[in-house]
Amino acid sequence: MAHTNVLLREDVEDLGARGEIVRVRAGYARNYLLPRKLAVEATASNVKQIEQERKALMKKEAAERSTADMQAEQLRSLRLSFERKVGEHGLLYGSVTSMDIAEALRERGYEIDRRRISLREAIKETGDYTVPVRLHREVTVEIPVIVTGEGGGATATAQPAATESNAAAEATRADNAEGSPAPGEESAATVE
Repeated sequence: MAHTNVLLREDVEDLGARGEIVRVRAGYARNYLLPRKLAVEATASNVKQIEQERKALMKKEAAERSTADMQAEQLRSLRLSFERKVGEHGLLYGSVTSMDIAEALRERGYEIDRRRISLREAIKETGDYTVPVRLHREVTVEIPVIVTGEGGGATATAQPAATESNAAAEATRADNAEGSPAPGEESAATVE
């Protein structure tokens, strides 16, 4: 297999950080990294230029890190709330996605790309969640997200500190309240 050395101009996940010289397959460099300007070839003729770029990239990296730290401090005090239509058992019609979270942040004056919001899968139930946002490769901030039902009809809105498992338990209790209580349900109700 043919390999080549490239200098990364941007952070590439699972490959390396900006300013690093990495060895990759020639096809990956030719078809992905070079056309997207994520890297440049590390040939003998441009090694000096690469070293100068690396120094400039290190300065730029330090500036971006300090900006990310300041933005993280501002975001730590932020709480996002979403109100959605809710069906039975606290399940949402639709979901809350990373695009929704990015839009809510944009409305509050923070321009954060949705790809930097590390939401494994869309939020599909009411409750309280913590969503990590990667501002920089070394700076990640966790933002609390509260998902409630429209009009306050969901069980998670009655208890603001409800988690995913508590919301499911509350929905089960509401279903059992119509019929006879489940075994052990009365003792759980008295403990609360």
